[in-house]
Amino acid sequence: MLTLSRPPFHALNDLIAALKVRGEAWKVPRGFMATSGTLSTFRLPPLPTIREIIKLFRLQAAKQLSQNFLLDLKLTDKIVRKAGNLTDAYVYEVGPGPGGITRSILNANVAELLVVEKDSRFIPGLQMLSDAAPGKLKIVHGDVLTFKIERAFPESLKRQWEDDPPNVHIIGNLPFNVSTPLIIKWLENVSCRDGPFVYGRTRMTLTFQKEVAERLTANTGSKQRSRLSVMAQYLCDVQHILTIPGQAFVPKPEVDVGVVRFTPLVRPRIEQPFKLVEKVVENAFQFRRKYCYRGLGMLFPEIQRVESTEKLLELADVDPTLQPSQLSVSHFKSLCDVYQKMCDEDPHLFAYNFREELKKKKSKNQGEEDAKERERLQQHIEC
Repeated sequence: MLTLSRPPFHALNDLIAALKVRGEAWKVPRGFMATSGTLSTFRLPPLPTIREIIKLFRLQAAKQLSQNFLLDLKLTDKIVRKAGNLTDAYVYEVGPGPGGITRSILNANVAELLVVEKDSRFIPGLQMLSDAAPGKLKIVHGDVLTFKIERAFPESLKRQWEDDPPNVHIIGNLPFNVSTPLIIKWLENVSCRDGPFVYGRTRMTLTFQKEVAERLTANTGSKQRSRLSVMAQYLCDVQHILTIPGQAFVPKPEVDVGVVRFTPLVRPRIEQPFKLVEKVVENAFQFRRKYCYRGLGMLFPEIQRVESTEKLLELADVDPTLQPSQLSVSHFKSLCDVYQKMCDEDPHLFAYNFREELKKKKSKNQGEEDAKERERLQQHIEC
């Protein structure tokens, strides 16, 4: 992982020179100002457009990385405004790509912007922005799934969990292929109060496929209600704040995009370990169209499944004929609390995995079938 806080060359001048060599010119984008009327407000100087950056560096969205570029700076400005007041804020941007949202964040008068980009093709364009915003932009060439942000920002920014959120924000146009594992990772960080949340209740403003955004914010009983709904809503206030049409992106994705804002709750709605909550919720949604007792039964070994499932539902006061989408966060709180007590009574219960049991059962059955086949062959030979 490489941190590029001081670019090895003056990328802006090199870019302008390259454009001249190619016989091209770029226009000052309307509305850009070199400086504002007050010394305290920062604005980027006139720069080549994102489309020109893409053309110059021959950047193409990598399909295998689910990349889609947002070129309209009016839309990137709107996303950044939805994140709240970023004046003097410390911002962590994930997946900046060619730098559209990056520009809007820098123009929001932030104290510092840290970007983490996995694709090395985008680094020169980001270096250009670093040249244009001295001391404002730090670039890390690395993977957001493994990057450690705990020491990236000053210790003075840290707040008590019960206090107002710190002046730290996470903003990102997430590639579709990492958006779900990344938000689950960050939700676990919220639960443990580590990672980006060592600073306090750090707010996040992130893009997802519209369908995923709807799942994250789905109410009890809706068709979109899912595992993601419960896992996000028991830890955060979650709002679907903006929908962006797919045609605004290059290349155009097959779906629209939803912008979702997360604010961690002072007190989680379920006060149990994240992994336990995740296991209960995942099992409950195993069979979405069936009664909830069907999926919840997979928490228990087959030999005790019926009895233990009945006990769980009875003690949690949950109707076994409710479908998973009809279970509220309060229902899941009761289920998790009871399941935790059952795990305390049986130390081996939490480690149980119904898939492993099913795999062993199939292996045993296959072994018995193979033995019978060998016996039949032996009898045939003897005859």
